[in-house]
Amino acid sequence: MTLDELHSLCDPEVLALIDAHAGDDPAAFALRFHGRGDLPVRAMAEQIACRKKAAVKLPSLSRFPLLYTRLGLEQASGERAAEWKASLMPGRRAIDLTGGLGIDTLFIARRFDEVVSCERDKVLARLAEANRRAMGIANVETRIGDSEEMLAGYADDSFDWLLVDPARREHGGRSAGLVASSPNVVLLHDLMLRKARRVCIKASPALEISGLETQLPSLFEVIVLSVDGECKEVLLLLDREHVAGKRPGIRAVCLGDEPFVIASSGDEPPARVVAETPGAWLYEPDAAIIKARLTGELARQLHLEFLNRTVDYLTSDRLVERFPGRRFRIEECRPFRPKSFRKELAELGITNAAVQRRDFPLSVEELRKRYKIGESSERYLFFTKNATGGLVWLSCRKA
Repeated sequence: MTLDELHSLCDPEVLALIDAHAGDDPAAFALRFHGRGDLPVRAMAEQIACRKKAAVKLPSLSRFPLLYTRLGLEQASGERAAEWKASLMPGRRAIDLTGGLGIDTLFIARRFDEVVSCERDKVLARLAEANRRAMGIANVETRIGDSEEMLAGYADDSFDWLLVDPARREHGGRSAGLVASSPNVVLLHDLMLRKARRVCIKASPALEISGLETQLPSLFEVIVLSVDGECKEVLLLLDREHVAGKRPGIRAVCLGDEPFVIASSGDEPPARVVAETPGAWLYEPDAAIIKARLTGELARQLHLEFLNRTVDYLTSDRLVERFPGRRFRIEECRPFRPKSFRKELAELGITNAAVQRRDFPLSVEELRKRYKIGESSERYLFFTKNATGGLVWLSCRKA
């Protein structure tokens, strides 16, 4: 998108035409209006495509006539994650070093008197500014340019909170590491904490969370955030008053039908209690809990046992009604015998199933191909190890 296209998109007549064709196929719209030099047809088709995605990702915000870019919408926080993240950050003045499409800024602005939004991309900055006007948000100052240079120009203690969502690209590919991020939050650690007492770094869900305190001495908490079972963000919270060397707390936040939060209860995780044999129920914790390595804490709280010593499958003879994750009724649990497995499937009438494996020598693709297992959402086959390390398979139904 260009600045000229953005200016045209802000025209009420153009917005009305986009509204009128919101249900159209974007390609068909572009073809229909091809040659209309008075309209930014390409940019309008992009808005139609983005609005369909925004209706899912940003359900309440999409009721406003907001503008998007494909990449900006893809990289933006989802509405539920952005709203929850903003709830962590009380204060009077905040700065967002990586404004982007401005979704995080919209929610932060509801909680602060003043917000500064920095963005090096002029088009994206002006687009986010237009969206804030459309929503009647007037307490955000937009600054365009290099965020590191702009931050350095502020007096110390200018902000209560600083938010940064560093780009995670290295040599054209994706990188989850902090050092490879832009801006480099490891190098900026001291500067950020001079300008704001607390910092929230939005990191990749693929980030390895162990040992981060060696790179970020002021790290006091790691929060792994999921939405509807999918891990979306790893939030790193820094506080200049944090004692360097002290292990940060870890929390998993699962935003589903009913939000669930679990935190580490000590420096060492609870001992892993392994069931001698699987119970009647199999449990797979939410992705945020697994990522945060809090399955042991969850098992302790809910009085569950592990299926084996290596994976995050839990089991019990009783059904846990509000389990943060997926629950399955175990119908069969048998040793995995490669030579007789196909015959066992035939005897049980199993031809199709969803297939999962953890700590198992064969991949899902190999299992499907070798044993002719079709797709299905009615039955689940789990391939893993038992308490003694033997290979087993379980046939289950989702609760």
